[in-house]
Amino acid sequence: MDNEGVHEHLAYLDGRSSEDMHEAIAQLEALGVDIPGLMMKKYKISRRWADRASCVSHCIKYAGTHEDAYQIGIVALQDKSRAVRHKACLLLSATQKKEAIEHLEKLLPDKTSRNDAIAAIDVLLNLKQTYSAES
Repeated sequence: MDNEGVHEHLAYLDGRSSEDMHEAIAQLEALGVDIPGLMMKKYKISRRWADRASCVSHCIKYAGTHEDAYQIGIVALQDKSRAVRHKACLLLSATQKKEAIEHLEKLLPDKTSRNDAIAAIDVLLNLKQTYSAES
């Protein structure tokens, strides 16, 4: 797929329409596009929190297998948006990489993201398969 086609699909990954986003991701995956690498590039240039949250969300399924997915989680922990930091905690808990704990611990002083970080750390320490910021 040419760059124009990739950018056309990327335009749908804006956090607005679930149906359009899933269709765009499915088409990109069918073409063999490196989704985590592409999401990292899009994340770095995105100004809207919904765009950045969408990038992180679409990396969750690759969390345990792609380094770019892990890295976007680390970067997103420092995002100014609580929603993006929440997605980052979710992604990092899905990696099952205990080295993510040191990054998650940096969120503990943040009142708005503390529970998300605690839940993700709990998952990593206990290797649970589920995540809940409420527990």
